[in-house]
Amino acid sequence: MLIGQPGAAGADLIKDTTTDSFMADVMEASKTVPVIVDFWAPWCGPCKQLTPMLERLVKQYAGKVKLVKINVDENQELAAQFRVQSIPAVYGFKDGRPVDGFMGGVPENQLKQFIERLTGGGGSPIDEALTEAENMLAAGEKDDALALYQEVLDQDSANVKALAGVMRTYIALGQDGVARDLLAKLPDQVKTAPEIASVRATLELQDQAAGTNAAEIEGLEAKIAADPKDMQARLDLAMARFGAGDKEKAIEDLLEMVRRDRKWNEDAARKQLVKFFEAFGSADPLTIQGRRKLSAILFS
Repeated sequence: MLIGQPGAAGADLIKDTTTDSFMADVMEASKTVPVIVDFWAPWCGPCKQLTPMLERLVKQYAGKVKLVKINVDENQELAAQFRVQSIPAVYGFKDGRPVDGFMGGVPENQLKQFIERLTGGGGSPIDEALTEAENMLAAGEKDDALALYQEVLDQDSANVKALAGVMRTYIALGQDGVARDLLAKLPDQVKTAPEIASVRATLELQDQAAGTNAAEIEGLEAKIAADPKDMQARLDLAMARFGAGDKEKAIEDLLEMVRRDRKWNEDAARKQLVKFFEAFGSADPLTIQGRRKLSAILFS
């Protein structure tokens, strides 16, 4: 396995505790590894969302942090000792004392930040595997990237980055149909994630640019040279270049359209740029640079 697994502490990674065992399970244990304490109750709605997320993230960290759950109904004295007035209430322990905490439900990214503070940063083995898979895909090592993304999903079937990575790898392998099938089977709440939206935008762009070739690009360039105001030819050229893999020039073509006539065909050029940026992802240098240039044109 390439992804780290819980070590000797694996069996105790997630456990329930009581007032009687709190000292051993939390205070003493936190002298060896950080411990997250989750005060919850069966009737607590937000707890039903927060606790499963905590459990999944703790497993990802493969022994770098533990989770101890405390049912406040059954351990009222302990809850009172920590002045728990509402739940969920979460505390982070290190070296036998609480060092961080929060109350109420929070999104997964904030939970990760909380765990990162407790563990001193560096991410989880799952994070490391995802970064390695992304680097493999960027280097053209598609089969290796696919295998590593699949390995992540074997350990965390709901990992959105891995799901998106698998689909992006199939697209890179020329198996768009497989990527489309996987996308269609995802739950609706997952499809709204930025990583999945990026895959969907990429597939839509693939459809728009299908069948383009170098000869078509040359013909469109000649058409624009003869009539610089031919906006449809400029849009077709941008999509042809995208289809040929020249993303940077495709963006420049669309930016030039916005400069010339930003309202043409109901903002078609700007809307196409937005779809490009969604497909590339917000962290892509082309997206960052393209958005900066677009803003400069729109607000000049």
